[in-house]
Amino acid sequence: MNAPAPHASPAFQQLERLVLSMPMAQTLGLTFTRVAPGEVELEIPVLDAFTFRPGQLQATPVFAIGDFAAVAAAGTTLPPGWINATVDATLKLLAPAQGVALRARGRVIDAGKLLTVCAADVYAVAQDGQETLCATLLGTARNIDMNPRPR
Repeated sequence: MNAPAPHASPAFQQLERLVLSMPMAQTLGLTFTRVAPGEVELEIPVLDAFTFRPGQLQATPVFAIGDFAAVAAAGTTLPPGWINATVDATLKLLAPAQGVALRARGRVIDAGKLLTVCAADVYAVAQDGQETLCATLLGTARNIDMNPRPR
């Protein structure tokens, strides 16, 4: 599991730890490259296990990194003690997901108390670092208060 970025705020470090503790994030080899209020950038390597032909990813990991990026971006807007979870997402594939990595940039569209609308653009990254937009995801995250309730 990757450690949270040392420059991130304690709240963002906690968000990174939570996301990176998920088995799917670990399976994908997910890493955070940027976290800011309302924005997240993530990467995963292109692994043979996720391809349907050499070097070209199936839609599943494309969806997964887009979902992680969008909902993690939504998580940056939550107050302490709150978490969130995906309740809806739509992925539009735009180009083949091929290269050495996928990079997803998540952002908040509208942060509400109960629901946050979020999005992510997913880029295929070539060996030389050139990015090609391969998918866009629009999602909704449910915001959940995990703080103990007074009795």
